[in-house]
Amino acid sequence: MKAIQTERLLLRPWRDADLHAFAEMNADVRVMEHFPSTSSREQSKASMAGIRGHFDQHGYGFWAVEVKGGDPFIGFVGLGTVSFDAHFTPAVEIGWRLAHASWGQGFASEAARASLRFGFLELGLDEVVSFTNAANHRSRAVMERIGMHHVAVDDFDHPHVPEGHPMRRHLLYRLRRSEWASARARDEGA
Repeated sequence: MKAIQTERLLLRPWRDADLHAFAEMNADVRVMEHFPSTSSREQSKASMAGIRGHFDQHGYGFWAVEVKGGDPFIGFVGLGTVSFDAHFTPAVEIGWRLAHASWGQGFASEAARASLRFGFLELGLDEVVSFTNAANHRSRAVMERIGMHHVAVDDFDHPHVPEGHPMRRHLLYRLRRSEWASARARDEGA
């Protein structure tokens, strides 16, 4: 599995030692506010195994993120195959989850931009999607900062969220490689 470096971060393979911090993050009600529930240590362990398995199967996934010269694990950011059927699947999603102490520092956007670059240039993806419930303003802001756009007709009911749950309705954001390349060319020309 390839590691990716940004100015401040290392997106790297998972280590067994990451489990403690990962489980603490997944048990934090602030971090999991926009999920149906927090996760137990055993659920986090299974999730970590699933993330590693995705890398083994696809050659990409959600990287563990560490701050260079700092915290060895602040969460995860990366790419994954969407695990359910919807009008926009099959698709590759970009996603992130960071420990509360790492919020508000631009780490999610920085790591997400590196993940998009990897997806479009290394994997040759034509499009990347992301989704969240409407109340998750922080994630929506990251999606917009990295150039993704929302079209209301794409919104959907997430099949992994129980019917009647207030978080079931999700907003879908998209970014095509051509849009990403145009924005990148503009930014480099400025």
